[in-house]
Amino acid sequence: MSVPVNSSHQWVELYADYLYSYALSRVHDVDLARDLVQETFLAALEQPEKFEGRSSERTWLTAILKNKIIDVYRKRSRAKEIMSSLDDLITVETDFFEQGNGHWKAGHKPQLFGMESFDPLSNKEFNGILKKCMLKLPSLWLAVFTMKYLDDEGTDAICAALKISSANFWVIIHRSKVNLRACLQKNWI
Repeated sequence: MSVPVNSSHQWVELYADYLYSYALSRVHDVDLARDLVQETFLAALEQPEKFEGRSSERTWLTAILKNKIIDVYRKRSRAKEIMSSLDDLITVETDFFEQGNGHWKAGHKPQLFGMESFDPLSNKEFNGILKKCMLKLPSLWLAVFTMKYLDDEGTDAICAALKISSANFWVIIHRSKVNLRACLQKNWI
């Protein structure tokens, strides 16, 4: 077991901004992101012997933070919220798809986003709208979508972390995409 390379006094200066950005992009709450970064530093200070030297300090601290974020996702996805999400699934199904055949309703068919050419300013604006649309997702959906597409977690890891079935995972991913598409078409196009 190896002691971290840098003094813990340097961690804030070296890693706080990165860890804060990482947390904020996943929990979308300024105060919670700050708290998670502080908890990460405290956890690292309490057990420096867990740093084995097989990665950089930043990677080690990020792994601690990632586990803390997963804990937040778990808390947000309690049974009451899951039931609410399942009710939302039924609503989404009837809002966007025809009964019986599952085809898109005429007013909800996917459209081009108008981002065929690269324009950095448009992409910045698009990313802002995408973030706002993501925040409209139920918290369990947001957690699943974030872990899948921002953190590149595997299906099994996400299901285990959030205590959901594989079938529920895929339904949530599909519904999240449908809702994000609808939100983006409404607010971007």
